[in-house]
Amino acid sequence: MIPYGKHSIFDDDIEAVTQVLENGFLTQGEQVPLFENALCETTGATYAVACNSATSGLHIACLAAGVTASDVVWTVPNSFAASANCARYCGAEIDFVDIDPVTRNICVNALIDKLHLAVAQQRIPKVLIVVHFAGSSCDMAAIAAVTEPFGIVLIEDAAHALGACDAIGNKVGACKYSAMTVLSFHPVKSITSAEGGAVMTNDEDLANAARRFACHGITRDPQMFDAAHRNEPWFYAQIDLGYNYRLSDLHAALGRSQLNRLAAFVEARRALAKVYDDALQSLPLKRPVLDMNSAWHVYTIELIGHDRTEVFTALRERGIGVNVHYIPIHLHPYYQRLGFKAGQFPHAEHYYQNAITLPLFPALTADNQQEVIRQLTEVLR
Repeated sequence: MIPYGKHSIFDDDIEAVTQVLENGFLTQGEQVPLFENALCETTGATYAVACNSATSGLHIACLAAGVTASDVVWTVPNSFAASANCARYCGAEIDFVDIDPVTRNICVNALIDKLHLAVAQQRIPKVLIVVHFAGSSCDMAAIAAVTEPFGIVLIEDAAHALGACDAIGNKVGACKYSAMTVLSFHPVKSITSAEGGAVMTNDEDLANAARRFACHGITRDPQMFDAAHRNEPWFYAQIDLGYNYRLSDLHAALGRSQLNRLAAFVEARRALAKVYDDALQSLPLKRPVLDMNSAWHVYTIELIGHDRTEVFTALRERGIGVNVHYIPIHLHPYYQRLGFKAGQFPHAEHYYQNAITLPLFPALTADNQQEVIRQLTEVLR
């Protein structure tokens, strides 16, 4: 079976982890700060807070932004559930903005319309979580221009997009237009730390808050103690109700090693996307926009005139490990119990009804990619 995604691990990655096992601290050692520094150098952000998953990163980003049960958070339905769950972890109300059917990212016009309605209802969101679907950056300049007058905190869910740029060359993760950006290092992402994530920001207060929330709400900063404890070098204090979301040094060592290949990984993904774009032009399907600034986490097509279940099953039977990204969040039973219904976000729903994800990962060989193309062509014809 040719999988839809797969990690690439090299000897120096293994050596980096082995060095920690043999010579270093397994947790709370030097590797996490080194990884965080490398992430800042890679993205251009000032601060990085590494954590044990992007889901944890989204949660602590919401907490750092001050999201509470009295707030509303918006995101898009075309994403993994974590993009919305993070708001629910804080007790906040969640709502969605439909996608642009061309880019499959948030629709700026739909955002404008929804904001007009929110003003009338006095339910302006505290946070908007923008998702860079499949690795292509949203139009962050336009989104920031729309949301800034309302004081909305922008958080970028860039789980798909490490190594990507926007249309004018700003690196995803630099937080040029947002308060925070959340990255993922899951095995099928741009790089992997096995499991892991990070919150990037240029705001020191947000970075400090996110770090506390990732470390039980505990600080060792004497400036945050009362005077009686400032000279006690062993002292620490729990300031907030936090979580154990720390990344281990083993994971950090792997992620730091993988960062050395980020550019090569993304270049390989872009080349594979170009091959698909050229080869699939005559087939009855809608191709994604060929964004050569994208990190190309996934390559998703939309079928035209074919039953998705039949095509999906036939490809799996032929050894092509296709997948579907994503079931719209508002269609999951949990969110339906919150009152969401089919038909509320038609562009996201229409995309989902026809979507299939084709294999794409840096180690996908030319022969295997041609086999994917050949089998897809046979099934559709």
